[in-house]
Amino acid sequence: MSKIGMRNAWFQVHKWIGLILAVAIIPLSVTGAALVWDDALDHALNPQRYATSGDGLQPMQRYVAAARGLLAPGDRIASVALPSAPGEPVIVVASTASTAKRTAAPPPRKTVWIDPATAHVLDSAGSGGGLIRTFHMIHGSLLIPGVGRQVVGWIGVAMLLSSVSGLWLWWPTVGRWARGLRWRRHRNTDTNLHHLLGFWIALPLFVLSLTGAWISFPQVFGGAQGGAGGKPGARAGGQRPLPLATPKLALDAVIARGNAVSPGAITKVDWPTDQKPSWTLGIAHDARAVTVADGDGAAKVVPEPREQLARTMRRIHDGTRMGIVWQIVIFLGGLLPAILAVTGIIMWWRSRGWRAQLKARQRARGEAVVLS
Repeated sequence: MSKIGMRNAWFQVHKWIGLILAVAIIPLSVTGAALVWDDALDHALNPQRYATSGDGLQPMQRYVAAARGLLAPGDRIASVALPSAPGEPVIVVASTASTAKRTAAPPPRKTVWIDPATAHVLDSAGSGGGLIRTFHMIHGSLLIPGVGRQVVGWIGVAMLLSSVSGLWLWWPTVGRWARGLRWRRHRNTDTNLHHLLGFWIALPLFVLSLTGAWISFPQVFGGAQGGAGGKPGARAGGQRPLPLATPKLALDAVIARGNAVSPGAITKVDWPTDQKPSWTLGIAHDARAVTVADGDGAAKVVPEPREQLARTMRRIHDGTRMGIVWQIVIFLGGLLPAILAVTGIIMWWRSRGWRAQLKARQRARGEAVVLS
């Protein structure tokens, strides 16, 4: 195939990916950009959760008792996290009673926000509601039941092709590649915008599309990360762990045993589960953790676990602990594809009008020849 033929083929691939998937690309892009700043967004949407009265701390058992006052019978405490920064609340997470129906899907949970100084409940919410949760559902499955995650994964694969084909089409056909960085490559602003933004976002979009497809198809990459189908947290049989309803040890005793082997401020406590019957305690300013066996109370310091590749890919995709520069990049990587989709549609629609005019002129010339 000649260079012109190859360029035309890539153009058709790029054009039809953009036109067919534009309706899906825009909500995926916008929600992905918003979720980069989900903490800040939650502060803005739910200020009552962060209306703390001070930075003093109560015994952790008081926060558990306050949360239990809102939980339904059968709900199970899963974790308690102390404030990570001044002015932040204590966060208690519980698995709801409906998790008795074991599935491989993430179990429904309830989150309770508590004032650290007074142990007063500030707010509570289930895992299935709220604008941010809706954004997560749109970005993860487009709200399509059952196969939504796979649909999003295939859109990610299509976006991989779109970023590669777009870069090919951006490359100038005449002269050095730097000519492609000029603003005025066309007389229309939307076309210039499409070319320039497309170039700068091509590599980040490739990375975001690859990591998004990786997250959507964990079973494909399971062998590469040494996990069971690439689903962290799922045991053999695909079932998620559940916190124990009635642990043998009291929380105060667990904290005392943890401090005995590693003195320091406890920042988080994870309850024992039916798959791992031991408590896990996070220690301030220490990458290590302390585990306390729920049976005999044996406590030991454990090193920070090696991060699985699946978790690394997710952090790259959502920007968690990746630094402000990468977070800004993926924020733009969420917004710009939506702009590219809109400008691409405008360019396609204008080309239809131009082609229609050209065909009309050709027909007019043909009629003139016949008449003559």
